[in-house]
Amino acid sequence: MGYTKTEFGKLDNGDKVYRYTLTNSQGVSASFTDLGGIWLTMMVPDREGKLADVVLGYDSVDGILKGPGHPGEPVGRNANRIGGAEFTLNGVKYELEKNSGGKHNLHSGPNYYRDRIWETQVEEEELGTRISFSLFSPDKDQGYPGNADITVSYTLTEDNSLKLDYHMVCDADTVANFTNHAYFNLAGHDSGCAMNQKVWIDADAFTLTDADSIPTGKLESVKGTPLDFTEMKPIVRDIEEDYDQLKWAGGFDHNWALNHPAKELALCAKAVDETSGRGMEVYTDLPGVQFYTANSMSTDMGKGGCVYHKRDGYCFETQYFPNAVNRPEFASSVLKAGQEYKTTTIYKFTVE
Repeated sequence: MGYTKTEFGKLDNGDKVYRYTLTNSQGVSASFTDLGGIWLTMMVPDREGKLADVVLGYDSVDGILKGPGHPGEPVGRNANRIGGAEFTLNGVKYELEKNSGGKHNLHSGPNYYRDRIWETQVEEEELGTRISFSLFSPDKDQGYPGNADITVSYTLTEDNSLKLDYHMVCDADTVANFTNHAYFNLAGHDSGCAMNQKVWIDADAFTLTDADSIPTGKLESVKGTPLDFTEMKPIVRDIEEDYDQLKWAGGFDHNWALNHPAKELALCAKAVDETSGRGMEVYTDLPGVQFYTANSMSTDMGKGGCVYHKRDGYCFETQYFPNAVNRPEFASSVLKAGQEYKTTTIYKFTVE
């Protein structure tokens, strides 16, 4: 157990960026950078004990700042989409940047948290080595009200889990809805198409969307649709079905309404690569998960010069439902002044 710290690169202003690598007694490791608090690598074994890096991403400052897809990023203050790039809170309308289709806001861009150096603290805890990244987000940052203190922590445990804890306190009512945008490929980040891997999601319904991927407010049963993952199946099996939700999104890019009780930390999804035997379990206390199949991924800036193509990975973005701030029928993503936003997501890596 422990960690190493090395220089990762520099920003244009000369500020140094560091890489931190946590390792447990099994030889499993995860690395991160203080630029954006980003999850860079996850080295886990297959059934023969061979380690591979199973998260897509970038290995340079330039890649992080300019590459597409948000791999490994803690996304906030609001992950996913806000319809019309605006919301009203306490009678005041707040307008955000229209960085999605010229009409909506996606991932609180374009002034992303990934472009900032976060304060870093590493400590040994009972569960394992924990690295915490902290950021002060001032009032009107990205368009949101209130001065916010944010911490995102990652703990690498002895059972080969990576535990993500999110914490935020703000001096005004605001929106708090964080996720991590990691892309997984359990055969290895550089192994190509991941769509033959199998997935299970503990959800009987999903949030129906319009053609712009903005939820209509209706929960739709997965039964009889390609979005039914209540039994584990290869991702590829239904991804090209003639179904408007899939055609609009170019594949899976939807929010599943999870079955577990509100705020209970519970198993919500599984994935497995049967060839290598690597598996992953996802636990969260949040009400939703966005399962996204990298439908628009295309870059030659991947780690080690890797070229990533469409569907070379997939995301499990745990979250409050997209556009929840504008949908009173959804669990609220509003954080009251002085209250704590605290949520946990765990990615546990297994061998089958």
